[in-house]
Amino acid sequence: MNKIPSSTATIRFQDCDPFGHLNNSSYIDYLFNAREDQLINEYDLDIFGMAKTMGRSWMSAQSEIIYLKPAFVMEKVHMETMLINYSKDWVQAEMVMYDLHKTHVKAVLWGKFLHVDMKQNKKTDHLPEHMVLFERLHIPITEEKIDQRGFALARALKESQMGQKVT
Repeated sequence: MNKIPSSTATIRFQDCDPFGHLNNSSYIDYLFNAREDQLINEYDLDIFGMAKTMGRSWMSAQSEIIYLKPAFVMEKVHMETMLINYSKDWVQAEMVMYDLHKTHVKAVLWGKFLHVDMKQNKKTDHLPEHMVLFERLHIPITEEKIDQRGFALARALKESQMGQKVT
């Protein structure tokens, strides 16, 4: 089971400012869309299908993002996501945008999502099968703040590139 699914996207004109930079809020859209697609493709977890058939799903409760490098109009980007924390009624995912060849970290987003019963309009506990899935997918991280995490990912990427050039 792939714990860190990845996908690519092309930055579109309508999501950019007049200078051709991806708008700050659009990073969230690209990263959330990547995560949603990856949940379906990697784990057969269709959160919108679940909402329709079971009346339960996840809603965004908190987003925290750090921007490290700009993304530009028509640039292809690489996005990786993973489950970094969870409880009986919420999950927290990390979503990272890189340039296509993973030479630079562009942004890191932490999203926390509450599991909700849409019929009762309140949070609810995860199903047992979801807890099993989360246990299998969970990748704990050591950084407690997103800026620490962003700089740690960028540093690790740079160090791995330096190691590749030496050998």
